[in-house]
Amino acid sequence: MLITESEILGARILIVDDQESNVSLLEQMLLDAAYLSVSSTMDPREVCALHRKNRYDLILLDLQMPGMDGFQVMEGLKTNTADSFLPVLVITAQPGHKLRALLAGARDFISKPFDLLEVKTRIRNLLEVRLLYGKLENYSKELEETVQERTAELRESEARYRSLTELASDWYWEQDENMNFTKVSGPVLEMLGIRVDQLGGDADDAVGKQLAGWNEAERDLLQATIAARQPFLDFVFTRVNADGSQQKFQVSGEPMFNQSCRFLGYRGIGVELTGKY
Repeated sequence: MLITESEILGARILIVDDQESNVSLLEQMLLDAAYLSVSSTMDPREVCALHRKNRYDLILLDLQMPGMDGFQVMEGLKTNTADSFLPVLVITAQPGHKLRALLAGARDFISKPFDLLEVKTRIRNLLEVRLLYGKLENYSKELEETVQERTAELRESEARYRSLTELASDWYWEQDENMNFTKVSGPVLEMLGIRVDQLGGDADDAVGKQLAGWNEAERDLLQATIAARQPFLDFVFTRVNADGSQQKFQVSGEPMFNQSCRFLGYRGIGVELTGKY
């Protein structure tokens, strides 16, 4: 991720100084260096509003100004939550102000009287950092949007999968990591022999009715497979009804894991084979 020469020279720069001679000197230096977007103000009270409007890539800020000094200006700039990178290069004739300015949020400083070569070098270096920061910020936003779009697509695909499996089967189910059913369609609770309380009825009677007629060996084998968190395909159950007739069911299921390989539960489908084959 590189910053081009045209991006640097096209950066938006604001000069803030109460002395017209300093403003003129800096403006001329930047124009001679081929910078294309240079503006200035001698009123420090305008800086925050100008920055909100123009989103400058660099603010050359004098610290000692009447009415509102550079430190107060930086405090005001910090209230602009849309800009997490404070693009300020302070100008000072007081050596003792340099550390204070850096602690206040300035990225670098220029000493008075100006050394024009040093000024141009510091401006260019800071612009490269500022523009690279902006690119990284935009890349992060684009990546986040892409992840959100992919997540939405996956959810839509999963919804379609569930819809199709429900249409192609007699029942569909999902279980959480504790093997509690979170989604059920069809007779899967009875099919798997899960003991659940029947709402509005006697639990013992409900359990007895659920377990009656099922092949215990087949059910135990399936439950052992589920306990081992293994997938199963076309597992066949049989049940003998009270009238002596036999029913056959075929079930498939798979464990679900997240990206960290943590077990989330099971999902599966099943069909009744009786009368179909």
